[in-house]
Amino acid sequence: MQPTESVSAPFSDPRIPPRNQCVLRHILDRSADEFPEREFAWFENDDPWSYRRMQEETQRTAAGLQKLGVNRGDRVLVWMPNGPLILRCWFGINYIGAVFVPINIAYRGTLLEHVIRNSGAKVLIAHAQLIERLDAVDLAGLEMIISVDGTTDFDRLTVRGTDSLGAMGDMPEPLDQPVDPWDLQSIIYTSGTTGPSKGVLSSYLHLYTMTTSLQVMLTAEDRRLISLPMFHASATNAIYGMLVKGGSIAIVDSFKTDRFWDTVRQAKATSCTLLGAMTPFLIKAPERPDDRDHPLKSAMMVPLSEDAGAFHERFGVDIYTAFNMSETSGQILSEKNPTKAGTCGKARPGTQVRLVDKNDCEVPVGTIGEMVIRDDRPWGLSHGYNNNPEATAAAWRNGWFHTGDLFYRDEDGNYFFMDRAKDAIRRRGENVSSFEVENDVLAHPHIREAAAIGVPSPLGEDEVMIVVSPTPERVIDPVELIEFLRPRMAHFMIPRYIRIMEALPKTPTEKVQKHLLRQDGVTDDTWDREQAGIRITRDKIVSAT
Repeated sequence: MQPTESVSAPFSDPRIPPRNQCVLRHILDRSADEFPEREFAWFENDDPWSYRRMQEETQRTAAGLQKLGVNRGDRVLVWMPNGPLILRCWFGINYIGAVFVPINIAYRGTLLEHVIRNSGAKVLIAHAQLIERLDAVDLAGLEMIISVDGTTDFDRLTVRGTDSLGAMGDMPEPLDQPVDPWDLQSIIYTSGTTGPSKGVLSSYLHLYTMTTSLQVMLTAEDRRLISLPMFHASATNAIYGMLVKGGSIAIVDSFKTDRFWDTVRQAKATSCTLLGAMTPFLIKAPERPDDRDHPLKSAMMVPLSEDAGAFHERFGVDIYTAFNMSETSGQILSEKNPTKAGTCGKARPGTQVRLVDKNDCEVPVGTIGEMVIRDDRPWGLSHGYNNNPEATAAAWRNGWFHTGDLFYRDEDGNYFFMDRAKDAIRRRGENVSSFEVENDVLAHPHIREAAAIGVPSPLGEDEVMIVVSPTPERVIDPVELIEFLRPRMAHFMIPRYIRIMEALPKTPTEKVQKHLLRQDGVTDDTWDREQAGIRITRDKIVSAT
């Protein structure tokens, strides 16, 4: 490695921090020198790791990977659940300048095959119980599998064990030059609801910009609870953010409603992320005398639930919200405990945000348009999709990243998410936001999940259909649900069709697979409001003049 001063020296461009402030290897080495005994990682079922221990685990893994022939710039697939091993694999891969490529542990079949082929990786580190899924797929350029947490028989490739990832005390060979901020750090595969997953290219500067933007409210005194899987950008962002700040993390295998607050107390977590259904699951749990007896101080709630205020009051947790994607870097962030219902926040400093029509022309304030983004920092956004130039060109056209999401902005600069550009419903001349329909339906105390879709109408355009699942031990009455919605939404938004399922189909990162629900359409078990004789008409408003 180059002398220490080369990784701490400033760049000529002041927008780019020194390597030891934004590049994993150099941050970790500096931190282990400055505060070696400070706790970095707490685990559910293992001893915690200090910054020095994290460095030692990283270095042994890096040394093992080098001995296996992994070099700077190589892509390494990692396929395992949350825990100490995936953390040291990620850090060890980046420590030698290689690229961390996590795979969703739910992947199998054609989706798994697509990721392996698209990544261009030669080495896969995988949990032993997952390896049998490789029997039925094309392994493309894979040459070696490292089986962890057990052994397995697999005769198509060379298989090595966990011991090949190095022993404590092993040191990697020095690099010819430091890892740079613009080097490729990871490829995160998005869990798209329509086509094959796209591999989002993320540099160290991209990840640094994302973490410092979204975790501006946190300090070195905070501990972030990581309950999302590490193939999810929300998890890697949170972990990297605490590394940058010199804080700590608490890693659990997954989010569990009934264990959440006990885990927060045990881990001494001060901050967390609440995505999607996590908030309603927690707020709808029975109240307890110890609801405020915990160390959690703040939560990033995405999207901002209408229960955010109640959550803050009940649990004493400060709420923030934001809009972010694997490709972006926290361009939209709210203030603490936002009071405007449905807001995603305002554009942060150092970014450019526009709302545009289909021709990329900016729309007036208060008009719905697609959000497009630029960042003032070089490499502050993802720089494309791996081996997918067509998707890259389409998303980054005209010099702006196109989010594919529809928003409107009010006079105060607040942005409000309306829908996915391809997820809007058009009913009798009115644009219906599936997001807003879902929010109102989810306000019902007996509904756990909801997805609004458009289905073809005999009158042209769409009819609104809502697919719901009940909370435990509850039964949903469609008629009662319609009466619940009548005062909450415009007449044209009230669903005609209601389908009740035990659970909605989801991607491995818990996004509802609406394309499957659209394919099913109006099923035999779907309730039809019109057939039930319930007609919803426009209120007649008469001018007084």
